[in-house]
Amino acid sequence: MSNTLFQAFTTNIGTIPLPDAFTFPFYYEPHELSRIAANKLQNYLETQTDFEHNFGLDEKQKGLEIGKMFGVLVVQNQNGEIGHLWAFSGKLAESNHHSKFVPTVYDMLDDSGYFKKEEIILNQYNAEIEALEQNHDYLSAIKHLEQTKLQAEKEITAQKEQIKRGKKDRAEKRQTATPKQLEQFNKESQDEGIFLKKMTQYWNYKLEDAKQNLEQFTNKINQLKEERKEKSAALQQQLFTEYAFLNKNKELKSLAEIFNGNPPAGSGECAAPKLLHYAFQHDLKPICMAEFWWGKSPKSEVRKHQQFYPACMGKCEPILKHMLKGIETDKNPFEINSANGKELEIVFEDEHMIAVNKPAEFLSVPGKLITDSVQTRIQSKYPNAMIVHRLDMSTSGIILLGKNVESYKYLQAQFIKRKVKKRYVALLDGVVPVKEGTIELPLRVDLDNRPTQIVCFEHGKPAKTEWKTIEIRNNQTLVQFYPITGRTHQLRVHAAHHLGLNCPIVGDDLYGTKANRLHLHAESITFKHPFSKEAMTIQVEIDFKKPNAW
Repeated sequence: MSNTLFQAFTTNIGTIPLPDAFTFPFYYEPHELSRIAANKLQNYLETQTDFEHNFGLDEKQKGLEIGKMFGVLVVQNQNGEIGHLWAFSGKLAESNHHSKFVPTVYDMLDDSGYFKKEEIILNQYNAEIEALEQNHDYLSAIKHLEQTKLQAEKEITAQKEQIKRGKKDRAEKRQTATPKQLEQFNKESQDEGIFLKKMTQYWNYKLEDAKQNLEQFTNKINQLKEERKEKSAALQQQLFTEYAFLNKNKELKSLAEIFNGNPPAGSGECAAPKLLHYAFQHDLKPICMAEFWWGKSPKSEVRKHQQFYPACMGKCEPILKHMLKGIETDKNPFEINSANGKELEIVFEDEHMIAVNKPAEFLSVPGKLITDSVQTRIQSKYPNAMIVHRLDMSTSGIILLGKNVESYKYLQAQFIKRKVKKRYVALLDGVVPVKEGTIELPLRVDLDNRPTQIVCFEHGKPAKTEWKTIEIRNNQTLVQFYPITGRTHQLRVHAAHHLGLNCPIVGDDLYGTKANRLHLHAESITFKHPFSKEAMTIQVEIDFKKPNAW
């Protein structure tokens, strides 16, 4: 196969050393070669006239605004030349194919392909079902059944009311009635009951007749829907089987095999799998890669224009595990104990509780891969101690622990009832023009990319943050946060999201740009002591809140 999409570098890269290992795709700093390739792609996107797509960057452009993730893969061909490939996630301008980008691994939009042919059959089912559901006789049958139900209910109810009134009237007359009159009253009561029974039978017959008339249509519609369901499920399974990815050993593995038959929606459509699959197809050696966002951020996620992002965990991790088999990658940073060599500062301690100042990049509790944490270190000295609340691994600041069950429960209850007052200090990357305010954006986990959180007004949990500006300097804003709720990544998302402050915290590698650390610190906490029940405040300041340390 000819490497028609292999692009040589147009700048001199001879002095740039190649990386020792391929990019770890789920947490990385782009290699210089990846940055050069990405810059070339971004320049193309700014000037191209090959397609029309509204990225949301031009207010005058009409149409649905859709930002897009793009990827670059630096590769080496069989002649030893270094070049790069381009890809986009999903579709671009409603198409899978554009001349400068690698194609999708499995093209569902190919008119001659299996998927499109089967889709035609499914559409025929849809058309037939829709025609039946709009059929005049079917709609009349529905209306007739509803009218019959209403009329039956109306007449039967009226007869029951008539019986009730007659019974009451006869009851009054029975006090002075003659035997002959009593006999007549009994007969009237029996006749009314018989009439109600016959009326009920009549309407039951009419209802059954109306139902059978309607079932002529509903049975056919339900049969078609069941056939469509089975056909759609079979198509999905066929797709999952045919949608297969190569690795460097030319081993194919399908979505069905990778995800045990049930992949998340959109699996395989991201830029990274497309790039690697094309490289392996054309005997190109992967050197390094990077992905960046281009355009307006989605409503729920935090995505910044031109910023680099890691591959998603939910959809890409299982696929890339197969595709990168046999390729040495950079070490997984999640397996490195970043707390190694760091000390926990105890800022308060008595026989009931402990307060520690947790360093940044230090777990509050043991993780899946790393056990070193605030909890394990304190428990090594006080085995009965229990951590009351947590901070994100990247956030520094005050954490409380109870030394016994009673103290732990008393402190924890204050957090549950939101009686604890917390103050954080954060340095934001940008200028916040407002002095203070309140942010209320509900949050939930991004199911395809844990532990990232997204704003979701439908399924998110309420999240509320009060804040105020302390100082603005060098295009950065120092703020204090007062979280009313305690959701995962609440302050980070509320700072970065465009409906929040639209300024990510400096060093936020999930919602902003990586730096030497996340500039977020839990500096003050006010609560009631578990034994004395007196209010107490613990405060630990940090250097980055001081202007001369910026």
